[in-house]
Amino acid sequence: MNRTRIALTLAVAAVLAVLVYLQFRAWKEFDWALMFAQLRRADPLRLLAAVALIYSVYFLRALRWMILLRPVRAVPARRLLAPTLIGFTGLALLGRPGELIRPYLIARREGLTLSSQIAVWAVERIFDVGAVAACLVAVVFSGALATIPFFQRSPAALERLNQFAYLMVAGVLAGAWLALATRRHGAALAAALEKRLAPLSPRIAHHVGHRVQAFGEGLNTIHDLASFLQITGLSLLIWMAIALAYVQVTHAYAELADITVAHVMLLMVSSMAGSILQLPAVGGGSQLAIIKVLEAVFAVKPELAVGCGIVLWLVTFMAVAPVGLLLAHREHVSLRKAEEESHVED
Repeated sequence: MNRTRIALTLAVAAVLAVLVYLQFRAWKEFDWALMFAQLRRADPLRLLAAVALIYSVYFLRALRWMILLRPVRAVPARRLLAPTLIGFTGLALLGRPGELIRPYLIARREGLTLSSQIAVWAVERIFDVGAVAACLVAVVFSGALATIPFFQRSPAALERLNQFAYLMVAGVLAGAWLALATRRHGAALAAALEKRLAPLSPRIAHHVGHRVQAFGEGLNTIHDLASFLQITGLSLLIWMAIALAYVQVTHAYAELADITVAHVMLLMVSSMAGSILQLPAVGGGSQLAIIKVLEAVFAVKPELAVGCGIVLWLVTFMAVAPVGLLLAHREHVSLRKAEEESHVED
């Protein structure tokens, strides 16, 4: 781990420590015994159903990557499933630095360049954000959130949420337009950027130009309308499965049985936003964001909010780790080594 990464990790840890301290200080009394009692009463069948839904998501992600690889190479989804599970295990245990493990393993296994698979990963991220934005806008337009007492008391908060949903859609459209422009004019755009940046730093200019061109080439993975529709449908299905997993976890607690699929969109978006501040194998930001939304929006008691937030993180982020580690051991993959090599090669 280089000095920059150590500094960033320490900074994130400091910010999370302050946030945790402020959160628990705001609660005059926190009953740890009650939290663990509620955890023991949670319905195990619903929690197992949530884990099963999350594992189905990894298969759907492998299927989506298979479609994105079609113009380059015909690879069955089953061959992509192990790298997907190992890659998400690396992300769970190593944090954001482990993000490149999945494209690195796929590139190595299939004899492809890492830059081409990073481009596939970037396209995947665009579709993920687009799917979440579409789900959030649908929930906002449905009026389901207006029935929550918090938004009834604070119409301004609902209006801000509406604006955020529109911003997400605008961001997705801007990203799609930029991706389309890069796909059509990638070489010209890379050359123009490299020429502009060269006076500042030839090394950075060359790196940026190479990245833009590789990304443009990677976007050729969507080669026809049928592929686009398949990827869009799978992306929506992935996030609906994740939403249903959230519902199963919340409904495992009898006190949260009235939370609907529409309601968990708030928890999903808050978890995504909070995951920006994550520590390897610990998380932090995701759990804090979910806890805050449960407490502030759904008027959930602190003990229940903390317990549910931790379980949601374990199910959605960490449940992949046991299988991923077994597969990594079987295929002689060192997560730390793969993470380091992927960054060096990148």
